[in-house]
Amino acid sequence: MSTTTPRHADSPPAWNARPTDPAAAHPPATGQASTSRQRAHLLARRYGPVLALYGSLKLIGFTVFMCLLDATGTFRDKHPRFGGGAHAWDVLATWDGWWYRQVAEHGYDPALVPVPGAKGLITLEGNSAAFFPLYPASMRLVSEVTGLGSYGAGIVVSVVASFVAALGIYAIAAQLGGRRSGLAAAGLWAVWPGSGVEWAVYSDSLYVALTAWACHAVMNRRWLTAGLLTCLAGLNRPTAGALIAALGVAALLALHRHRREEGIVRPLAALAIAPLGLVGYLGWVGHEMGDYGGYFKLQDGAWAHSFDYGRHTLDVLTSVPVGRFDYLSHFPFADIVGVGVVLLALMTLPLLIRRRPPAVLVVYTVLTLALILGSQQIFANVSRYLLPAFPLFLPLAFTLRRLSPLMMCWPLGIAAVASGSYAGFVLFELGVP
Repeated sequence: MSTTTPRHADSPPAWNARPTDPAAAHPPATGQASTSRQRAHLLARRYGPVLALYGSLKLIGFTVFMCLLDATGTFRDKHPRFGGGAHAWDVLATWDGWWYRQVAEHGYDPALVPVPGAKGLITLEGNSAAFFPLYPASMRLVSEVTGLGSYGAGIVVSVVASFVAALGIYAIAAQLGGRRSGLAAAGLWAVWPGSGVEWAVYSDSLYVALTAWACHAVMNRRWLTAGLLTCLAGLNRPTAGALIAALGVAALLALHRHRREEGIVRPLAALAIAPLGLVGYLGWVGHEMGDYGGYFKLQDGAWAHSFDYGRHTLDVLTSVPVGRFDYLSHFPFADIVGVGVVLLALMTLPLLIRRRPPAVLVVYTVLTLALILGSQQIFANVSRYLLPAFPLFLPLAFTLRRLSPLMMCWPLGIAAVASGSYAGFVLFELGVP
């Protein structure tokens, strides 16, 4: 009797196995054109359902969000820079979106300018140097190529990046839990709290796209790709420090195991490349300001953002449940959503660790949570700041994979409708994204 147990059709491949090139299993019939058609067909079969599911769910939530904005009309009474505009869609380029447009159109002029006579949290004038360059540079490039203005270019970059992020999240979840897990994880990316910024003039979608594919590259020992993507992520968000550390841990583990097939050169090269983007931008800003701690001073003095080891987060978590909203930068409804997101993250983290995923995912998730929850900031933004912690989707995705794709669309579809409110309207209109 055979002792080999057949593998379920949806069970994952070995975590340390290199992915099989689909084209290799189907050799070309005749010529390069036939090969290209086969590859296009295979890619469409593999990734088409992912893109369709994510796009459909996102479109549902986005439509509800726009309808809610138009129905209330409160944006018409707000300043165009602070959540207002002539049309509902103008809101998508306000707040941080306004700053990104300024960088895309005019570049940087880093400076620490004191507010005359200021005594309190805000002592410095806001400066665009607080906003990392990769996203506005991408906006500028798209604008130059297409002729779109900074608003249209920003939306294009964000929407395209959101689909790339969905594919990256799918690839990770599918490698660990099978194709249905991947579909569920991509669907959760569309409806997760904070997902309202995925199709806005914000850098979040681009950042998640880079981090997801960087983690996927590490999982499959593509070290140079991982190092380059991590470097680019460091040009997009300061929290890329979590990704840099996660890659470093994974590379050191690989060096410790010293597998002959990969050697030591590529992991070491990835370690060297990964921090260049983050360190380079912070160093440039510091040099231009004449103070190498200038970026952090700007964040603290102009936006009251600083690392306080979680004191502010604890204040909010102990205040909101008893109906107190007397803490710094309170937005009651948005903060209730934020508390729910934090509790959800803290619940799913042990479930993720229990499944023993690759170290890069665990380290990245834990450090991302530590950086976000350990900082003093506008708490209403926490649902957006935690969007990059996408490995937290995995435990729920592994549960949803038990459903057929059709049945999976039912809970995700309901969440998509609701996300127009909790992930869109609450974030942009009842808080400050």
